[in-house]
Amino acid sequence: RARRRKPEPELDWEEAVVSTQSTGVKARGFHLRTHFKTSREVAQAIKGMHLRKAQKYLKDVVAKKQIIPMRRFMGGVGRHAQAKAFNTSGSLGAWPKKSATIVLDLLKNAESNAEVKGLEVDSLVVEYIQVNRAPQMRRRTYRAHGRINPFMCSPCHIEMILTETESIVAKEDDDAPKKKSKKKEARARARLGAE
Repeated sequence: RARRRKPEPELDWEEAVVSTQSTGVKARGFHLRTHFKTSREVAQAIKGMHLRKAQKYLKDVVAKKQIIPMRRFMGGVGRHAQAKAFNTSGSLGAWPKKSATIVLDLLKNAESNAEVKGLEVDSLVVEYIQVNRAPQMRRRTYRAHGRINPFMCSPCHIEMILTETESIVAKEDDDAPKKKSKKKEARARARLGAE
């Protein structure tokens, strides 16, 4: 019998690992017992954030002080006033506590990896984060008239790469006057001429 070849690894992860070999750190979790859909929304919410900001945000989500906007998997999700801060359709959001704590643990792992590698922890940014579906796990639930239905769970794999960036520089206050449109300049001249 011919042996089946393993499928090629996903290029996104491989390219990201190669490009961040010296200035980045990885953290991965497999077969995590938390819902794939909520984990995906949590990951999208922290993508591009600085490490400290992401950690504070997820701690606030666990404490229900901030919300995770639900953008893709939003069937049956409720509307909440906190979600108005995000550009979501219908102010849909949730506080997925389990997914947030698992992603927090992965961020903590990435932070300790950075310390071992000798990187500046305060300048780390979540450059790459991906959530994939893991194989479903099976249980059973008992129904009327002696029947049995499947009771499946949807675990996930999460992988992230944090990279070191230059420190954030405050924007300078320019004393140069702002550009005005020709229409506004004409109105201003008209006002001055009328006075």
